[in-house]
Amino acid sequence: MYRFFIWAGLVGLTGGQAFAQTLYMPRNIKQAFDNGTRSPDGRPGKNYWQNYGRYHLSVTVTPPDPRVRGTESITYLNRSPDTLHTLVLRLVLNIHKPAAPRAHFTQQDYLGSGVHIDRLAIRGESLPVNSDDFGTWANIPLQQPLLPGDSIPLSMDWHYDLSVAPGREGVIDSTTFYLAYFYPRISVYDDYNGWDRLDFSDRQEFYNDFNDYTLEVKVPANYIVWATGTLQNPDEVLQPAYARKLEQSLQSDATIHMATLKELQGKKVTAQHAFNIWKWKASDVSDMALALSDHFVWDAAGVTVEKGRRVSVQAAYNDTAADFHHSVRWGRYALDWFSHHWPGVPYPYPKMTAFQGYADMEYPMMINDGTTPDTAFSRMVQDHEMAHTYFPFYMGTNETRYAFMDEGWATTYELLIGRTERAPEEADSVYRKFRVNRWIHDPASEEDLPIITPSNQLNGVGYGNGGYVKPSLAYLALKDLLGDDLFRKGLHAYMDRWHGRHPIPWDFFNAFNDATGRNLNWFWNSWFFSNNYIDLVLQEVRKSGKGYTLTIGNTGGFAVPVDVKLYYTDGDTAVFHQTPAIWQADQRQAKVTVPARKAVRAVALDGGIFMDAREADNRKTL
Repeated sequence: MYRFFIWAGLVGLTGGQAFAQTLYMPRNIKQAFDNGTRSPDGRPGKNYWQNYGRYHLSVTVTPPDPRVRGTESITYLNRSPDTLHTLVLRLVLNIHKPAAPRAHFTQQDYLGSGVHIDRLAIRGESLPVNSDDFGTWANIPLQQPLLPGDSIPLSMDWHYDLSVAPGREGVIDSTTFYLAYFYPRISVYDDYNGWDRLDFSDRQEFYNDFNDYTLEVKVPANYIVWATGTLQNPDEVLQPAYARKLEQSLQSDATIHMATLKELQGKKVTAQHAFNIWKWKASDVSDMALALSDHFVWDAAGVTVEKGRRVSVQAAYNDTAADFHHSVRWGRYALDWFSHHWPGVPYPYPKMTAFQGYADMEYPMMINDGTTPDTAFSRMVQDHEMAHTYFPFYMGTNETRYAFMDEGWATTYELLIGRTERAPEEADSVYRKFRVNRWIHDPASEEDLPIITPSNQLNGVGYGNGGYVKPSLAYLALKDLLGDDLFRKGLHAYMDRWHGRHPIPWDFFNAFNDATGRNLNWFWNSWFFSNNYIDLVLQEVRKSGKGYTLTIGNTGGFAVPVDVKLYYTDGDTAVFHQTPAIWQADQRQAKVTVPARKAVRAVALDGGIFMDAREADNRKTL
């Protein structure tokens, strides 16, 4: 049974009885452990595998025409032990079809006819295809099966019309477009679900393999293209002075204005051919995105993320967006801070571009953020989206099923970096108001669904709090429980073992247990597998020697940290921090003893960012 369950050993007492905690594990996940693709020590199993593709993409865009025309070739390698009789194409942009399943009401301008596949060839043989019948995924039967260890070539031509109502992608303005999920791709085939055939909805996010890409974008003169990856031909698409400026910007700590509005209007920036073809290359990434405009200004600088390596930080935006004028400076700080503090892993890519759109959304090496007059909020959003570099792009998590594995971490880093960008008390206040308050004071049953609930089964507040708020609090509680050094050891072990791969929640739990040498299943059960919430009650305060013994009830059930505050009769206060360890023996009640150096008039519990559902029972007057 050990191969099926993660055993906790004797970790606690309830009513005087020792118990062994296990973590719930779905049957398909058990099978992956049984097959040796996942390991109980939190490492990829000896039989772990994942498939891979090489993509060559060529697209043509001619604004203001919203039509995107594409040609692509794919070489898909089957590294699994299975013979594949079918390929599954992922066609995210079919979310725009009127019949597509969606989580929200949408406006008419969002709708369209989806992706039209004009030609499809496999192993050089053209196949009849009616893409009008395709949803956000499609089965493509193979005339000859794809054997383990073998590869298969595909090629196709396609077109689609950008959505006039922009969100994660679409028409930003008549001559500014953002293209994301724009190409048909082969869906993930993995060791615990097989083919990913989940319908995509506008609530969910993504699950992709790590692939190698080349991308060519053909646009008219005077259009600049920004994209995932490294620009291969700046000397061909930029006028000489601007190609030199781009090269120099990497070594500059100060923001360089690559292209001002006046320069763009004067047609001084791009090569003056009828069309320019911008060529990009990216290796070992999970997706490509691109944007283009003939009037968005362009800033750039560089930042050192580890000894001997600098990366480019860029921004593209309408000159009227006051907050984006700070974007490169904010981005330099964020990539430096993420690289050297939390998660403390050097930013892994050569570039990051912030583009002004409407989505507040992340992509490999790019973000698409809205503009607001509240620059502090704009910076917080940019931090959050750039933090996604690590989850889900460095770690190939399945966002569709387990949003907490990426959104929870980005929300956590949003707070931690925010405490360095403004007064820590202000950052905590914003976190409480913007994140926690929405959940803790809403007693609706969907608020308290277990975090482990598959995200594709959730909507509304159940998705938002299960993907963002509660897991963020869980990670912060774990950090408090272990202390920074041990928490960092567990986090880095998990990231080292699984970057470039597809970790699932049980890999995360196992890696932390193994690397820290602590059996944390009691904590995982409390936070990830329960219907708990946060509600402590100060049940009793008794004088005990030179201090006081508090009996604290845990009505809500989550293993949270808490501060015990003593209010002295002379007006002074004292604070005694309690980590979540106080709940290990008994997760419903804890006794805590604190010293008192003088007469006390009242005792209170303060959870800080761990807001309590009922604060009225957290204080006693003596």
